[in-house]
Amino acid sequence: MRLLTAILALFISLVALPATGGNKPRAPRQVPQWADSLKSLYLYTEGVKALHIHRDTSRAVGLFNEALTTDPDYAPAHHALSMAVLSSRPAEARDHARRAYECDSTNLWYHRLYAQSLLVSGDYREALDIFVKLKNADAKNPDNYRILAALYELRKQPYAALSTLDSAEVRFGRIPLLSQMKRQLLLSTHQTDKAIEDARAIVEEAPYNAENQLILAGLYDMTHQDSLAAVHFKLAYEADSTSVRSLKTLYALADHYAVRRDFRRMLQMTQAIFESDEETLDNKIERFKLYTDDRNFYREYYFQLDGLARTLALKYPKEVEVVNLYANHLILSGELEHALELYKVHLADENAPEEYYISVINMENYLRHTDSVRHYVHESLRRHPSSIPLRMLKGNLYDREQQHDKAIAVYTEALSHAQTDTLKSQLWGMIADSWFQISCKGLPDEGLRVMKNIRPRVSRHRKAVAQADKAYGKALKYQPDNVLLMNNYAYFMAVEGIRLPYAEELAQRVIEATGRSNATYLDTYAWVLYRQGRLDEARKIMRQAIVLDKDNSPSLLVHLGDITNALGDRFIAETYWRKALEAGYDAQSIADRFPPADDKQ
Repeated sequence: MRLLTAILALFISLVALPATGGNKPRAPRQVPQWADSLKSLYLYTEGVKALHIHRDTSRAVGLFNEALTTDPDYAPAHHALSMAVLSSRPAEARDHARRAYECDSTNLWYHRLYAQSLLVSGDYREALDIFVKLKNADAKNPDNYRILAALYELRKQPYAALSTLDSAEVRFGRIPLLSQMKRQLLLSTHQTDKAIEDARAIVEEAPYNAENQLILAGLYDMTHQDSLAAVHFKLAYEADSTSVRSLKTLYALADHYAVRRDFRRMLQMTQAIFESDEETLDNKIERFKLYTDDRNFYREYYFQLDGLARTLALKYPKEVEVVNLYANHLILSGELEHALELYKVHLADENAPEEYYISVINMENYLRHTDSVRHYVHESLRRHPSSIPLRMLKGNLYDREQQHDKAIAVYTEALSHAQTDTLKSQLWGMIADSWFQISCKGLPDEGLRVMKNIRPRVSRHRKAVAQADKAYGKALKYQPDNVLLMNNYAYFMAVEGIRLPYAEELAQRVIEATGRSNATYLDTYAWVLYRQGRLDEARKIMRQAIVLDKDNSPSLLVHLGDITNALGDRFIAETYWRKALEAGYDAQSIADRFPPADDKQ
């Protein structure tokens, strides 16, 4: 009553203030006067206005604090201040909420805020006691039972939590969230039979509720009662076939079949998930990738996975991720031409992304369709003129056509647009490789140059070597641990016979990084050793490369032959050279390694 009287007195005093007339000069603004007993109320009211009307939290907090300076036991100001700082200063909020509660313990607003502040500040021990009192004081609020049960569980008192939830069930009936908490507590206390009994009761109350059937099926599944689980999963599926919750049912069934390793039924449920408009595309793609990571699984369930891929392609024909997913699926299925055709069809899409062109160009490269490569390279750059990956492909095209000067110009121009160290390193590496190709142009292969002691003196060769050396160095500055780059640089130096100790250092780093598992990198290391005259070591490493080489690369056979020849074993060397010729090595280069017919006689 005292608060209502004070508010009324304040209202009357404000109404009684003299009004200003039309053209009369305004009197100076008077400093408001109030009785000492009303000062806290006035400051509190101004704080509420600042907080809720002007959204000025800082000023509101100042006014609330000023009100408490006037009257330290003014409960409304403690309550308002606690709410204002609850998220930013929980300990301070707790203290103010406690003061408000102590000033008026019968006020449910103060009681709830005090309980909430204890949770926010992490004072769970005290919170438990306060929520017990709050449950009794506010017995019609089911949320109090939920939080109290959670606090009992946190304090390792699961049976007290169960008792609290049972009380809530008696008072309010079944509430899904509280029922779920109860089942979890029954399971955690190894009362599985009671959990199943509770779930059965829920199903009996609403047998056509798919979610209830799923709960019971899941419990049967957990307790290895497979036949009962299967029955209730089926009932859930039938009850939920047209429900908005059908997705939950499908996922539950898919996971059930996955655990039982019944992958055909699992994929059948997944097919229904993929056909659903409720599930997001991202989740469908993630699930498809999960299934296709295992190649053995991919082969065994190819037809089911093919159905999933086709479903995505039909439902989302313009989505870039789906186009890429379906194209990759076709490639893994051995249908490269169909994948290529798919990408070509989508090149007509509005704003077709550059990755479509990159895929088409790479596949045309693989199929050795040079004219198509040239067409799509130029077409792609017309659509995406600033794309660095497409510029790289254009430079690569020039390199394959032996137009290395044009390739270098393309890579150099792309450098001006490269923003990352990775791209800059790649481009400098490509420039270096192109200069390396120029330095080798018109010369025998590296082995014949060593055998015949050929040392080019032309200025073009010297310039190319110097430019390649410079470009490799720049590339390594951006990516000093790039394995492929170190390998190419080491091989270049070995071929040219320059800075061989540094070439060996790079080659060793590559071998250490790859664990002697790559035939090409071992070949480079062996060739560096060979160029330094360490023939026995070189032959040993080269033999390891031959063993690891699954492609029967003719250049490796030639290198082993050259090293063996340098060791004086001409017969074995010729054997390796002949094998290289059979594997497709240049016939003239092999012929040049054998003595003329007159010498043989």
